Amino acid sequence: MVSTGAGIRTSFPQHPNEEIGFDNGPSMKGTLNLKLQITIDGKVYEVGVEVLEDDGAPRLPAYTPYQPAPTQNYAPAAEDNYLDANVCRSPVTGIVIKVNVQPGQAVQAGDQVMVLEAMKMENSVTAHRAGTVRSVSVAAGDSVKVNQMLVEFEA
Repeated sequence: MVSTGAGIRTSFPQHPNEEIGFDNGPSMKGTLNLKLQITIDGKVYEVGVEVLEDDGAPRLPAYTPYQPAPTQNYAPAAEDNYLDANVCRSPVTGIVIKVNVQPGQAVQAGDQVMVLEAMKMENSVTAHRAGTVRSVSVAAGDSVKVNQMLVEFEA
């Protein structure tokens, strides 16, 4: 329990209503000295603690600041026809759960081509244009990477 002014009254069963003294006189600008009595295993210790007030000066953190890992280039090799409009690519890294098309099948834009699982979530991959499927590059159970070719459409 904190009382105003004089000090802190502890509510420990060993020393009920014990006062802990404060030395409210700052030793330097922006500091506050506290004298605390601490009991550990029946032994009493007197401790002096210097509390620094926030004076607005920037301080270095006591830990290493987070720095994101360098990004990897996920662009596929040039021979993979990356910008080809006739190719449907994986939007995520994951596992193929279900393939809904086969070579020779006609699809409309927005039709579900396959289902991928990434991080325990199922992601639906849809055709970005209407056309006929030329080839399917993956099967159920296969692992895929971002931008990997999944389905190729006839031109």
